[in-house]
Amino acid sequence: MQIKIWGLVLVLCGASKMPVYGQEMFGQPQAKLLSRFTFQQLTGGVIILKAQFNNYPDSLQFVLDTGSGGISLDSATAEELKLPLVKSDKTIRGIAGVRNVMFANNHTLRFAGLTVDSLNFHINDYELLSNVYGVKVDGIIGYAFLRRYLVRIDYDNMVISVYNPGAFKYPRGGHTLRPAIAGLPMLYCNLSEQRRYLARFYFDTGAGLCLLFSQDFVDDSTVFNGRKRRYPTMAEGLGGKKLMELTTLKDFKLGPYKFRHVPTYIFDDEFNVTSYPFLGGLIGNDLLRRFNVTLNYPQSEIHLQPNNHFRDPFDYSYTGMGLFMEDGHVTVSDVMKNSPAEKAGLKEGDYIIGVGNDLSGNLQTFKQILQDSGRKVKLLYQRDGELNQTMLFIKSIR
Repeated sequence: MQIKIWGLVLVLCGASKMPVYGQEMFGQPQAKLLSRFTFQQLTGGVIILKAQFNNYPDSLQFVLDTGSGGISLDSATAEELKLPLVKSDKTIRGIAGVRNVMFANNHTLRFAGLTVDSLNFHINDYELLSNVYGVKVDGIIGYAFLRRYLVRIDYDNMVISVYNPGAFKYPRGGHTLRPAIAGLPMLYCNLSEQRRYLARFYFDTGAGLCLLFSQDFVDDSTVFNGRKRRYPTMAEGLGGKKLMELTTLKDFKLGPYKFRHVPTYIFDDEFNVTSYPFLGGLIGNDLLRRFNVTLNYPQSEIHLQPNNHFRDPFDYSYTGMGLFMEDGHVTVSDVMKNSPAEKAGLKEGDYIIGVGNDLSGNLQTFKQILQDSGRKVKLLYQRDGELNQTMLFIKSIR
């Protein structure tokens, strides 16, 4: 009989005394904590963190985005900082377009106790994202940063910890995924509606939703039948706005973790952002925020540990309108035909003054109140300088 215990080999042969041999094992040095800082979380789970750019005195605000293959700055921020830009023949793709980008090369980001140098930022216009979130988005932090470190996201305490690459003991009670990482992490997942299906998806912390499927994937997989109700909606992303449909998926498995009745967006992926047929779509942060996540790109691992939000109810609300910030006002946009918003008499360009009893004018607060599906809520709005009031029924898609 031979028993192996982590490199120590014991050979047992009756009562005779046998030598004990120790095997030498070489491994990585332990990962060391380099920085720890807090972050802000927006509706949909999107992460906003602050960092100092070069020696600029004021901190900038970045989205932490595993769905970004690089690192970027907002064009208005780059202009404010008077950065020299370099033309390139590289393009970036988003849900609503493809565009050539310029670069600001060899710059530095500073976090608490951590300086990250030699970063080449591509330049993009994030005015739309700033308007949608109601906070200034100065840039997006993606693969160019994440590939250098081990990054742990603690949604319970709203803290990000950054370690140098090395041996790391993941927390107990979780599961380690081993995605393919070619700029963006990609995972095999199981899903079911009419039948069970296995497909690859991007792991995308920058997407403020649960699931996004391409129409091609939906058509070819026949994951939904023709009787499944879909609701028209407008989504915002790189390149602008995109008309989508919203429905629910019977169940979705991420590693060993199964979620039921998951809100799912479907869109015509004309720019092939989801790389179909290689992938079917993406997993967004409204689902991923239910775990404390360790991103270990150097080892091609992602560790998930269910957190206090694991059993949070999904957002099934549907109003059929968008809200964004314009000149300091919470403004109605993209009212869908026959939607609850249209039936309430709301029009694009209306200013929302109050939702329920809340008159704060805070976009994030208003959006959270409007997630309470199945109830009516009073809206106070301004149109052409006049105050109006209406009752909006928040429909449930489930």
